[in-house]
Amino acid sequence: MASIKLEIVSPDKVVYTQDIAMLIVRSTGGELGILPHHAPLVTGLVPHAMRVKLGDGDEQLIAVAGGFMEVTPEKITVLASAAEQPIDIDINRAKQAYARAKERIAKFHQGPPDSDDIDFKRAELALHRAMARLQATKTEFEG
Repeated sequence: MASIKLEIVSPDKVVYTQDIAMLIVRSTGGELGILPHHAPLVTGLVPHAMRVKLGDGDEQLIAVAGGFMEVTPEKITVLASAAEQPIDIDINRAKQAYARAKERIAKFHQGPPDSDDIDFKRAELALHRAMARLQATKTEFEG
């Protein structure tokens, strides 16, 4: 079976490197499936749990907080602002971050119309990052 090398890099370390069968990611333009010998591509990534399909049929999830992906026919490079494998994720901390972000968004909707749009966007991004971390660990959450 054909494979393609995947390397996920965050600012402080190489998070993941392995030959894989397929990668499913959520880009700024929508969901993409990357197979070996894919056409060259560069795209932005939104916070989500990437799905890494291995040659033996297994699937791994890796949380990314956004970043960029470069694809060549032989290699996928993900430059993530932050990335974590499920074993490295503190589930309680992710649940707390999720709850805080939901609370901040709810307060924005209850507040006056001139509420700070930047704080709303920050809360929304925090919510998506927390959701990605919880999805990568297959933890249930309300949403």
